[in-house]
Amino acid sequence: MRRLTAGGTEGNERLTTLTGLVLIVLLAALGITILQLSSLLWLHLFLGFLLLGPVALKMASTGYRFLRYYTNNRRYRVKGPPLPALRLLAPAVVGLTLLVFGSGVVLLFIGPSSSLRSQVFFIHKASFILWLGATGLHILGHLPEIFRFLRVSNDSRMEMIAARSPRTSAGARPAHPPVGDHLPGGAGRWLSLGTALVLGLVLAVALIPDFGTWTGSVGMALLHHHDH
Repeated sequence: MRRLTAGGTEGNERLTTLTGLVLIVLLAALGITILQLSSLLWLHLFLGFLLLGPVALKMASTGYRFLRYYTNNRRYRVKGPPLPALRLLAPAVVGLTLLVFGSGVVLLFIGPSSSLRSQVFFIHKASFILWLGATGLHILGHLPEIFRFLRVSNDSRMEMIAARSPRTSAGARPAHPPVGDHLPGGAGRWLSLGTALVLGLVLAVALIPDFGTWTGSVGMALLHHHDH
């Protein structure tokens, strides 16, 4: 268990950044479905529920850092808080995330024939627009951590290649010297991300039969009406 959870503040940051990168890819795919929602609604629904796993993991990792910092954990206090602007933006990102995904879940289960459909649909669309702007600013603010994560990952990959090369095994100096950045707990971080993705996938697959209420003729007609 210690080997899975090791890594401290750096491990928490890497897990948060790695999960964020996965979310960027999945959210980009979700954005594409919005451009052709009439024909890709089923995929929009599927990706929306798949995203619930990684979104929950991202909120858990950032929430853990928040909790440890404000409970005066020495390592997290030394690392310090995020930039003031990001700290101010965080509640908006979290609140809008819960509103976007929560309203999406409610829409699926109340169906297109519900009397609450119009109100919930408006909340879903309006919160998504606000959430898109807040999340864009959030990503821009965390670009240094993303670039650092990508650099460390590339350095570690090159070190592994050099260590496996025939010249290195024969005692020659590797072309890429070790960077000394093999942080403990890597298996636990990948396991956490993999579990989040699997849980999101299982939920999305389990709910496919419920997509029919929106992908059927009634649901598509109402969706077309809202778009205009």
